[in-house]
Amino acid sequence: MCGIAGFVDSGRGYSVEHWAHTVAAMAAPLRHRGPDDAGAWTDPSAGVALAHRRLSILDVTPTGHQPMTSGSGRFVVTYNGEIYNHAELRAELVARGHTFRGRSDTEVLVEACAAWGVEATLRKLVGMFAFAVWDRATRTLTLARDRIGIKPLFWGRFGELLLFASELKGLRAHRGWTAEIDHGSLNAFMRWGHVPAPYSIYRGLRKLLPGEFLTVSQGASRSSRAIGTLPRSLRTRKRTHRAQTRRKRSTGSRNYSATRSRGTWNRTCRSARSCRAASIRR
Repeated sequence: MCGIAGFVDSGRGYSVEHWAHTVAAMAAPLRHRGPDDAGAWTDPSAGVALAHRRLSILDVTPTGHQPMTSGSGRFVVTYNGEIYNHAELRAELVARGHTFRGRSDTEVLVEACAAWGVEATLRKLVGMFAFAVWDRATRTLTLARDRIGIKPLFWGRFGELLLFASELKGLRAHRGWTAEIDHGSLNAFMRWGHVPAPYSIYRGLRKLLPGEFLTVSQGASRSSRAIGTLPRSLRTRKRTHRAQTRRKRSTGSRNYSATRSRGTWNRTCRSARSCRAASIRR
């Protein structure tokens, strides 16, 4: 897994260094999600800053560094997850004349946005993901989450400031917002043992719902909309797709069956019996 964070703030004119320091501070509490690399991208003139904590899987080289900019320079993405059909999408893009610098699915994602647009790309994706993509031409930020909601994404709007992060602790690191307990959410937690989506324990913060995306443009946020179901070709090949998915999930550059990544044990259960017997830390 990886960690993403960022903000859009059209009301403050700070230096590049200040913006980079602020968004890096938001990503720092997410280090456990991505111990291998860290990155930040800022554009104070547009009022946007993106950050990323990386756990290298598909491409462990520097070509997978995030936030990542498209070849055209128009789109910038910070992304958490895995796109299972990235090889098919890469082949489509290559046929359209696109060239790639590395093997990461992140690059496939950002180049797909450049080729087809963000919404059309979302409808093509098969996988688990949460990401933010900035369109430098239209100055539009899109937040998106996979159809099942495997990858988390929190966001909140406070006047001219919009924040987002994989976890609440990333949002708390931004000094422009003060965490206040939402008593309605607290009552829900005491009654049901959890805070139902789209709410969070903090006032003004929400969870992006599974299978939805939110667009923020020129200081105005639009209601999140559904990504839609899987492409028809995959629905008609459901059993084949499931088998392909299992194979694709094992195509990473690292073997996590019994390896240690900087102090964190990652175990893969090879059978239902071992899954029941093993103690898996997440």
